Amino acid sequence: MDQVKDVIELTIPAKAQYVGVVRLTVSGIASRLGFHYDDIEDIKLAVAEACTNVVDHAYKEVECAGGINVHFRIFEDRLEIVVKDEGRSFDIRAVKERSGPIENHLPFTSIRERGLGLHLMETLMDQVDIHGGNGVVVTLTKFMQRDEVERNVDSPAKTESHR
Repeated sequence: MDQVKDVIELTIPAKAQYVGVVRLTVSGIASRLGFHYDDIEDIKLAVAEACTNVVDHAYKEVECAGGINVHFRIFEDRLEIVVKDEGRSFDIRAVKERSGPIENHLPFTSIRERGLGLHLMETLMDQVDIHGGNGVVVTLTKFMQRDEVERNVDSPAKTESHR
């Protein structure tokens, strides 16, 4: 089993105005790791959706909003982002069952409540794991896309040296 190379931890209040901080952080980390632009945009969107779900749902019945803990776990071949809250949990199977196909006649807010965010995260990331209990833990995984051909295999320098 491969080991975590580094872990970066971030805790923000569960308020909409701080979700951008998580987006900026994951963008910087993914860029530093060498992810392609499109992958970085996908990761930012998925992480923002996970955090927005916490803001919108986790602490709804609590007078004072709690926090969102985000752990960025860096591996040799992937980035894992763990988004945790200690708010209200939910039944993941029920959300998946009602998400179904998107119906154009429904208002956007209704579509979001039917699990569009979950579908979006699963589409953008390579792996999504969600666990409930005391709050919710969402783990989003994006693998590094390695080039299929080894670098410099057919570079002019190597080709000329074999002539």
